[in-house]
Amino acid sequence: MTVAPQAPQFGPPAEMPVETVDALIVGAGPAGLAAAARLRELGVGKVLILERQTEAGGIPRHCGHSPFGMREFHRVLSGKSYAARLAGKAVSTGADLRLRHSVVSIEAGPRAVVATPEGMRIIEAKQILLATGVREATRAARLVSGSRPLGVLNTAALQDMVFLRKLRPFSRPVIVGTELVSMSAILTCLTARARPAAVVERLDKPVVRRPFSWLPHVVRIPTFFGTEIAEIHGRKIVEAVTLRKLTDGTTTQIACDGVLFTGGFTPEASLARSSGLAIDPGTMGPAVDAGGRTSLQDVYAAGNGLRGVETAGHCWSEGRAVAEVMAGDLTSSAAEATTFIEPGAGVKYVMPQRLSPQGKSAFPNVQVRLADWIDGELAVEQDGRTIWSHRINSGPERRIAVPIDALKGHQGTLRIVARNGGAR
Repeated sequence: MTVAPQAPQFGPPAEMPVETVDALIVGAGPAGLAAAARLRELGVGKVLILERQTEAGGIPRHCGHSPFGMREFHRVLSGKSYAARLAGKAVSTGADLRLRHSVVSIEAGPRAVVATPEGMRIIEAKQILLATGVREATRAARLVSGSRPLGVLNTAALQDMVFLRKLRPFSRPVIVGTELVSMSAILTCLTARARPAAVVERLDKPVVRRPFSWLPHVVRIPTFFGTEIAEIHGRKIVEAVTLRKLTDGTTTQIACDGVLFTGGFTPEASLARSSGLAIDPGTMGPAVDAGGRTSLQDVYAAGNGLRGVETAGHCWSEGRAVAEVMAGDLTSSAAEATTFIEPGAGVKYVMPQRLSPQGKSAFPNVQVRLADWIDGELAVEQDGRTIWSHRINSGPERRIAVPIDALKGHQGTLRIVARNGGAR
């Protein structure tokens, strides 16, 4: 007799303790903490925040410099003080914050399987919000060759060493990148009495906008555009790097004692991906509608887990806005999406990717990132017809916004393109 094979059982053991909450927030950065506080302010009962780290606050908790908090608390704070205030605000509203709790998976229901210091457990929730943040591109992700000496870091590691451990990992590093976080890295170096030897950028101009892009010039740090690190040299510690000009391949060597890779952020979407949520290929984060709703019912996303890096204040505002949508969804059903948005020529990604004809939007704009420098026009097209356009002169990683209200009346598939100008 042939016995049919049994389907594998991947669910958690039946003896796992089960806890029930109204809203579960995964991640205690600015978006998650802001969402938790707003949900409690709106009368949502039991709100639980889970954070895998030993301290709440996300990336800002590593930052000893200012400015943080002007939008949220109407004063200038250091990143660490700002993170502490956000956590204090969430807890003061009645949210339950638990550290060293890692969400292993999210399942329909929705419910989460969680690893805690006391063992595995299940959290059943009416709603779950993913606020898992981003990660910086590593040396390996950038395919930089050479030896493997000490002194090669990313920004988070540098800030942890300088502001939390009171260490100075190098005195003359080469900084790779010109995003906003790269300027933060320069300030951190100067705070630690380290003088960067150079700033290196693959593009032909800085990514960050003025006046922040002026910082290397103001503090007299040589900057090399259209350039990459070809090789890192050194046995025990970094001794030098070879720079390669992208236009003609010429190389030059710079003496230094460290390399700091900054930016190149991608969403921390491993939990979303392993839990079966639809992932947008452009943002590399969960695909969402204008309310922050993901492809799994009653599971939402907000903050930098949705796309590359935004400022802490922007994520705070976004977390509050998605929380307001969540609170509304507890009492009324969300409308089905009827408008779908895709990136076209010259556009790296769009977010959100779906719009509904009615209901509250968490995002006032469709956020657009370009694939290259464009001096021309950003346009929204449908079936070859332009329904919205705007003059732009912008480039990669710079925030560009298309008003959602201008698109809501158009059903079907819309494509956002950058045109009538060339990459330069």
